[in-house]
Order: sequence, then structure tokens, then C-alpha cells
Amino acid sequence: MPTTQPGGALLNAVHRTPRARRYLLCRPTHFAVEYAINPWMREDADVDTALALAQWEDLVRAYRDHGHTIETVQPAPGLPDMVFAANCAVVVGGRAFGSLFHAPQRRPESREYEIWFKAAGYDLYRPESPCEGEGDLVPVGGHLLAGTGFRTTRAAHAEVQEHFGLPVIGLQLIDPYFYHLDTALFVLDDGLDGGDAAGGPDSATVAYYPGAFSPGSREVLRRLFPDAVLATRDDALAFGLNSVSDGRHVFIAPQATQLIDQLTARGYVPVPVDLSEFHKAGGGIKCCTQELRP
Repeated sequence: MPTTQPGGALLNAVHRTPRARRYLLCRPTHFAVEYAINPWMREDADVDTALALAQWEDLVRAYRDHGHTIETVQPAPGLPDMVFAANCAVVVGGRAFGSLFHAPQRRPESREYEIWFKAAGYDLYRPESPCEGEGDLVPVGGHLLAGTGFRTTRAAHAEVQEHFGLPVIGLQLIDPYFYHLDTALFVLDDGLDGGDAAGGPDSATVAYYPGAFSPGSREVLRRLFPDAVLATRDDALAFGLNSVSDGRHVFIAPQATQLIDQLTARGYVPVPVDLSEFHKAGGGIKCCTQELRP
């Protein structure tokens, strides 16, 4: 709930100030479920491609309606998961760290995104160890939270730290339904100024599902983010934590009803966007959204 400490009203007002973002997305022209690489995927899944496209367009419209800039990468045939742009890289300070997918079916996606990044003027680093971009790498407060356990390796964490020169905080994922960090945690705001200069992770606010993490990682999160929003397993399974926040507006799955109520009570403004067709592949709003941080 909003703080009642002296100066608290101002603090909460600043924390709820949105910041215009730039997002990279990929149209779901070839989206389908053709293989199974996580518990959500069934090779016989019936995907409604028209509905998937309409839902993706709703997400793009919601971002633009709230003042955000959208860039798009050209979808390639034969790459049904290319729509999940967050997995392609992580961009911090205008520098890009690319991907090396754990699953061989997805590895050709890296090349397609590399073409886009190079054309856009980025010097993109190719990791030597399996790493799945913002799926497992979450910038917050001048640090990087880094998931491992299912996809991205700890060796990749070291590469990321060397590339960006930012402290990396490793977090162990233990539940296969939350195979990427961005299915179990997202950043609501990054501190007073909305940027990386806010002083550290403890000045930021995140939401996460504790059960997705090992006991030691839960303790790390508790210490770093004592004021975090804690989601239920039901809301996490509804892809409520695969959300995107601009510091005020939270683009979130409408099925995550309890989490939506919690965010509203904290002064955030939920913007429900239904991406249920993409849940069949284990993805949601954040999976489809790569943030291009200047």
C-alpha cells in the first residue's frame, strides 16, 4: 500500500511516473507449436493463427496508445517462436548482448535478430554459452538479475558481466513451468528517476513468484526487494509475471486477477492485454517484447 511516512506521497508519485520506452517485436506470421521444449507446449496444439495475430496487434496498439515506440523485425518462415522477441538479446545502454538458444530448434532465430541489430547500428555480442536474452536477464537498478536452471547457463552470466560491466546477480529457477526468469519476475519500476542511476536494486520495485526460485535465491530476492509484490502460483501460471511496466502502466494478462488487484492497490495502472494464444507455447506479453534501452 502507499506509504504514510513523511515525504511518502511524493515518493509514490515519482515511482508511478511512466517513462516512454522503445520496444522491438516480431509479427506472429509463422507462429505455431511445432515442437515441445517446455511444459506448456504440445506438438498437437491447435493454434488459432488469426486470433494470435489479433492479440499481438492489440499489444502493439496498447503500447502505442501509452506513448511507446515500436520497432519490428521481419519474421522468417520455419521459425514459429521468433515472435518471442525478448529471447533474442538484452540491450543496456545502447549495447546488445545476443542469444545462443538452448534448444536447437530456436538457434536460427539468433541470426535473424542479429541482422536487425546490425542494420539498426548495434554492435551485438554473440555469447559462447547458452543464453536466452531478456528471457533470463533482467536489468534493474544498475545490475542484472540473471536466471539459470533451464535455459541460460551460469557461464553466460559471466559473459554478460564482462560485456556490460554490470554486477550480475544469479537466481536459480527450480520449477519447469517457469523456465525463464521473465515468467517468474518482472520490474515494476527501476527507482526514483526511472533509470539505472537510482542507486541499486533496493531502490527498485519488482513482482515475483517465490515458488519459482530455490531457497537461496528466494532469500536473495527478499533482501534485495523487501517491498516486492509477491504473486500467487495461480497468477504466475496465468502469465501475470510475464508483464511489461513503464513505471506506471503495467501491460498484464487479464487472467492474473489477484496480481492486478495488488498492483492497483500499489498505485500502478494495469493495462490488461490477452495473449492467451501464445500461452500455448509458454509465452506472453514480455516474451513478445524486447526493450531497446538507450
